[in-house]
Parts: sequence; C-alpha cells; structure tokens
Amino acid sequence: MRQSSAYAARPSHAGSLASQASNAALNLKLLEKKKELDALSALERASEEYVKRMEALGLDCETMANAGRVHGDVLAQWPTMFRILGLYLSGRTEPQADNADEEENAPPAGERLVRVPIESLQQAQPEPAAKS
Repeated sequence: MRQSSAYAARPSHAGSLASQASNAALNLKLLEKKKELDALSALERASEEYVKRMEALGLDCETMANAGRVHGDVLAQWPTMFRILGLYLSGRTEPQADNADEEENAPPAGERLVRVPIESLQQAQPEPAAKS
C-alpha cells in the first residue's frame, strides 16, 4: 500500500525544522561572537589611546623635572650673587665729608630709586585705533 503524501512530507518537514533551529542557534552564536569581537576591538583602541596619553604625560613630567633642575641651579647661585654684590658694595669708596647732608638722606646701601621716563615711552608707542 502507498503512504499518503502528507505522511511522507512530515519527516522532511521535521528535518528542515531541525536544520532551521540549528541555523538560528548558529546565527545567534555568530552575532554574539561579532559583538564580542567589536567590544574587544573597542577595548584595544581605548588601550592604545590610553598608552599614547600616558606617554605624553611621561614627557610632560620629564619636562617639569628638567625645569625643576634648572630652577634649582638658579636658586643655588643666588647666595654667590649676594656675596659678590656685598663685596662690591663694601669695596666702594666712602662719600666725602662735604656730602654729609646727602649721606643722611641717602637710602640704605643696596637700595636705589630709579626714575623711568614713562611719558617718553608712551609717546613713542602708537595709539590704538578707535573702534567704530
């Protein structure tokens, strides 16, 4: 006896459902792996950017360290400069007796007032253009 066509189609239909289910599971797994790969790529890019920033920060720190050394060298020279200045001021000749009244009004050693002619400097500079 011959089997009905509906019965014959059923096993192949069941097989195609199983293959569709496995394809769907594989596609889902593939999507998960793609998301994981994208996340890993983003992490790698962020890590590279972080490394670049840290290297730039290291260069800035080296620059600041060099500047600190230079400032230290300059500060170390100040006592010598003051000693030389003191020797210069102590080695100057004493004022004459006729200038005794000037000596009383004179500022203490090492202090002097200097007049800067601001008016002539202001005249030498061009005036800024008026805004409309």
